Order: sequence, then structure tokens, then C-alpha cells
Amino acid sequence: MNAPFKASLRDPFTAFVCDEATADLIRPVAVEHGWSPEKVNKGGLRNAVQSLSVSASPNILFVDLSESGDPLNDINGLAEVCEPGTVVIAAGQVNDVRLYRDLVASGIQDYLLKPFTQDQLREAFAHAQHTLTGPRGNDPVADRPHLTTAVIGARGGVGASTLASSLAWLMGEKAGRSTALLDLDVHFGTGALSLDLEPGRGLTDAIENPSRIDGLFIERAMVRANEKLSVLSAEAPINQPMLTDGAAFHQLQEELRNAFEGMVIDLPRPMLIQHPHLVQDIHVAVVVVEFTLAATRDAIRILSWLKANAPQCRVVVVANKTQAAGVQEVSKKDFEQSIERKVDVVIPFDPKTAALAAKLGQPMAKVATTGKLGAPLNQLMNMAVSAVDAAGEAEGGAAAGGSLLGKLGLKSFVAKKKKEAEAA
Repeated sequence: MNAPFKASLRDPFTAFVCDEATADLIRPVAVEHGWSPEKVNKGGLRNAVQSLSVSASPNILFVDLSESGDPLNDINGLAEVCEPGTVVIAAGQVNDVRLYRDLVASGIQDYLLKPFTQDQLREAFAHAQHTLTGPRGNDPVADRPHLTTAVIGARGGVGASTLASSLAWLMGEKAGRSTALLDLDVHFGTGALSLDLEPGRGLTDAIENPSRIDGLFIERAMVRANEKLSVLSAEAPINQPMLTDGAAFHQLQEELRNAFEGMVIDLPRPMLIQHPHLVQDIHVAVVVVEFTLAATRDAIRILSWLKANAPQCRVVVVANKTQAAGVQEVSKKDFEQSIERKVDVVIPFDPKTAALAAKLGQPMAKVATTGKLGAPLNQLMNMAVSAVDAAGEAEGGAAAGGSLLGKLGLKSFVAKKKKEAEAA
């Protein structure tokens, strides 16, 4: 490997592409960043290796792998002539998650599947610039275990979706975790709506084509709310039933666990019946209730179901929209006696803050600046995060909590369905 060049001698950007169409796509985006369009060279990976063997590496290097017969081996050849600190973005025509993971493991920052758009290119450049200027790999945050939290409403209208978006936002903003909000209410979900975002087609595409779900798919499908929070939601037509055996949902969870430090799943009650395997690997189950007779009955049933089907998880009971004792159907004391446990978090009814959050398209936790709502919402976030931070090894604990044979059977089931989809 060549001796390192001084940073001041490096060009900010260089690209090596295989075709004129890709060059024409890159040049205007390079100009937007203040980079010379003349730094977009023809020749692909082979020309990149030859050029960088006799010149300094740029800060950001774009390299086209389309003409490479063995991309992984050729990338390793590039590493021998590339200076430490160079951020490499690759592009190619091979849509293979194994190749993507191997390229990332070899040091590639990003892999764009051709044909890609200028917006995808801009996003890749933004990530590269953040890598150059952001925190380094010794950041202790990177060592934290992943946290998966499912939010389940005991009844419709208790505010489970509102709390799910607030919890996901708090995990990003307050706990500093890169977080995914996965809204599994495919037809009527409000995950994206509550954050003033368009949901996109990512979730419906995943359900319809489970074989497409991989690291690249997750990167393209997620809608970013801010630097720490991304959303996967849907607004499928109500005349379009989503027929699935659950393999897509499980595969989504697997890929999101690999890509994010935290995941909040807005889990509709019917999903517990249709796809019970979705809770096998969760760390925290937030059961949202209200002090009514119907919610008392269903909270008892859901808590019993979780005890049988997700014994590994920590259950947090949240009473939402609580009012004065004389107004509620069931008192807090009677409710706790009925479910045979304490309510962990009590969130008061605050219609003004809820309405303001909806109008602004922001999570209620962001709008709630007073202790009336802010304190219990932060309490909920702290309880969820402490479930893994205290143990320090929640991933292993969650896996150990279920049946090993059951998990192996589930993985075989998912693999089988993926092969069937690919064959079709």
C-alpha cells in the first residue's frame, strides 16, 4: 500500500465509470457539491486501480463495477492502492444481498444498483460527507445492543400509534439511537402521517415481493424523518387485501435489526393472532390501555398471551389519556387489581397538545414541552432503553428466551418462502 498522502493534497472527489450515461448522471450532481465534472473519468474499476496506484486518493471515490467479473476480488485490489480515510461508493448491476454485505464488509461505504437516480446519488454523497466529518468508529454508541420494542393497543383508539411514533422519536433524539419505526397497519397506518411524511411503497412492495428484502431494499424503502429516525409505513388501497404468510414481516425485522440500533414496531392487535412469531425476538412490549371495562378485559387477554408467546420480553403497561378518577369507567386501583400488576406509566389526557402535534405533523413527544406529557413519555423511553442497556446483552437474551427448535423452524420457513417467491 502506498504511503499516506497529506489530506491537503487530496481531491475532494473522483469517479471512474463504465458508460457515458452514468457519467452524464454524475457530473451535474458533482457540480452541485462544488466538485469538478472533469473528475468523472471513463474506465471503471480497472482504470481506478491504475490511476490511484500513481496518484493520491480522493476524499470520496465513486467506482463503477459493471465491467468487473469478480467485484469482490477487484475491490480488494482497489484497497491496496487506496489511501486510508477515502470513502468509497460503488455502483453495479448485480442485485445480490450477499455481494452487498461482502462489499460493505470490505470497506465500501455504499453500493448503488444501476440504474440509479440523481436523488439516490445525492443521498449517497451526503452519507459519505457525513462519514468524513462525523464521529469516528471508536464512538462508544456503536457498541450498544439493538433494542426492538413492540407497541400494542389493548383497544382501538387508545393512542398506541401516537405513542409508537413518540417513542421512536425519543429513542433517536434523546437516547441517540438510529431508530426505525415499522408501522404494520398496512391500510390505515399513521406512522408516516404523524411525522408529516409520504409513506412510499416500501412496505407494500416488501409484502408483495418478500424475496426482494435485503440491505439494499431497506436503504431504498425507508423514509427518513430526521438524522436518527426512519419510517417504513404504508397506505395500501382499502380494496387491495394484503395476503401474506408473515415471512415478509419477519424478514423485515431481521434486516432492520442489522441496519438500526433500535426499532419500534406499531403492532396492530390482529397481527398477534395472524403472525404470533413477530414477537419472538422483541425485547420490550408496550401494552397501551385506557381505564375502561373493554380495555381491562382485553389487557388481561393480551398480557396472558404475551406471557405464553413472548416470555423473553419486558412488558410495560401504559395507561393513556387518563382523566380524573370520577370521569373514568374503571379506577386505576380496580384496573390494576384486574390485570394483577401495576400500571408502569400514566399519561394524562391532553387534547390541546395532541391536536397541535397533529396539525404540525410532529410527534407528540416533540410538541409536549411541559412536564404534564413530557415526563411520562420520557419515563416510557427510559424504561424501554434500560431493558437492554442494563443487561448489556439483550440480543442473546432474547434468543435464549424462546425455543431453539422453534426459531430454527421459523428460519427454515422464511427461507422456504423466499425460495418459492424467487422461483415464481
